[in-house]
Amino acid sequence: ARELLEETGLHIDAARLRQVGVFDAPGRDPRGRYISVAYSTRVPVGIQVTAGDDAKEARWWPLNALPALAFDHADIIAAVWPQSAAGVRR
Repeated sequence: ARELLEETGLHIDAARLRQVGVFDAPGRDPRGRYISVAYSTRVPVGIQVTAGDDAKEARWWPLNALPALAFDHADIIAAVWPQSAAGVRR
């Protein structure tokens, strides 16, 4: 919840976050060994996001119109929303 607030400006109670999974495959990120713990939550329609300190931009994308994603981020999204996996560019 703290990282979500820091990176997007969204105030979400930690109790509303659902852990999706741990993503730790060697080589998943060419910059080095990274382990990510992904969470999901629902937010009301119309909620705005603001880029945080190390993000250039923050915005919402429809799951059926996502841009090309880096690394294994399409796999992370598919873990939450399997229907999106077919249309995600990697």
